[in-house]
Amino acid sequence: MADLKLLALDGEDLEVISAHMQDSVFRTDAVSYSAKTGLFTIGANRFAWETTAEKPKSFERRRTLLVFKRVRHVRSVGIDRASSDDVHSLLAIRFSPAGEGPDGTIELTLSGKAAIALDVECIEVQLADTGAAWETGSKPRHPEAS
Repeated sequence: MADLKLLALDGEDLEVISAHMQDSVFRTDAVSYSAKTGLFTIGANRFAWETTAEKPKSFERRRTLLVFKRVRHVRSVGIDRASSDDVHSLLAIRFSPAGEGPDGTIELTLSGKAAIALDVECIEVQLADTGAAWETGSKPRHPEAS
């Protein structure tokens, strides 16, 4: 399977990236933000959902870099930035527009009721697998809503 490289410039594109990043895991110290450049990055271990159909009993994770550009401000809840070894699981990425323009908030919903909110000028997000991939014995499971 070739390395995945995606670019999101609107809400529909961001939904595709969200689907590919679902169940990615990352440590707190793999998150960075530069107010000067407006870049927010996460280095994550992405569950390769796209490979599950071709290999139904063998699963894969890939090292992935997720970059959000044009970020004005970052807020978080449920994350202790001093605990650099804490592991977080990304469940979804959503965009809420602020009004009529392209600006708004991108919310990263994490397990354990944690979240990261990025106030952005517009949607400009890149996902790039960095080449490292390995087999994992388990597939993430989501309990059905009742």
